[in-house]
Amino acid sequence: MRQFGLIGYPLSHSFSKNFFSEKFERERISDARYDVFPLEKIEEFPYLLRAVDNLAGLNVTAPHKESIIPYLDQVDSLAKAVGAVNTIRFENGRCIGYNTDLFGFEQSLMSWFRRMYQAKIFTRPVQEALLLGTGGAAKAIEYVCREKMFMNTRFVSRNPKSEREISYDQCEEFMQSCTGPALIVNCTPLGTFHENAATPPLNYDLLNPQFYLYDLVYNPELTTFMQKGLDKNCYVKNGLEMLHLQAERSWEIWNS
Repeated sequence: MRQFGLIGYPLSHSFSKNFFSEKFERERISDARYDVFPLEKIEEFPYLLRAVDNLAGLNVTAPHKESIIPYLDQVDSLAKAVGAVNTIRFENGRCIGYNTDLFGFEQSLMSWFRRMYQAKIFTRPVQEALLLGTGGAAKAIEYVCREKMFMNTRFVSRNPKSEREISYDQCEEFMQSCTGPALIVNCTPLGTFHENAATPPLNYDLLNPQFYLYDLVYNPELTTFMQKGLDKNCYVKNGLEMLHLQAERSWEIWNS
């Protein structure tokens, strides 16, 4: 029996176990199982490797997408460029890291934008992106926006620590002066089901229909972040499609 699973903390909100268990049943995959392995500290990872038999692949979620890297034997070039790993493949006793958030977000964003172009909702390319948060997920989103979609990107943080980051106060100036379509992505866990009234401290009064809000949170289906966008006539999207796409991409990597 091949063992797959998810590491991170906390994991009570994760869709991964149900997604893969249903996939295995639907596709009659009888030699695999998927479980969640809550790791509050990444230092527990080596103990997990010794305790669980027949590990074939793992997904990695917050807060370990960056801190897992020193524990891996090899990191795929794209994951290395991003600086974050969300998928691990075990091969001949070696741990190899990948990033499937890149694929999931890019495909999801492109399909969303394509539908809006076809519906003539906007006719100009989105050239600006504000990324709320600076963790592993935000790094993958920034890479896609900058390298694949050719957007000018800004990380937004409560406590900026580099020249690539701005504060929430500073992003108000951007929102007030923005003259073209712009994307705002919630890359934080704020708004998940256990704290669904929480939102990043953005000045939502400055939103208008030229802003497109993408929330990586998928549970609940309509987050407070998204609702605040709808209240200002923005178009919004949650992260469920991205999660499905990145999960299927993980499965391809594990079985390649």
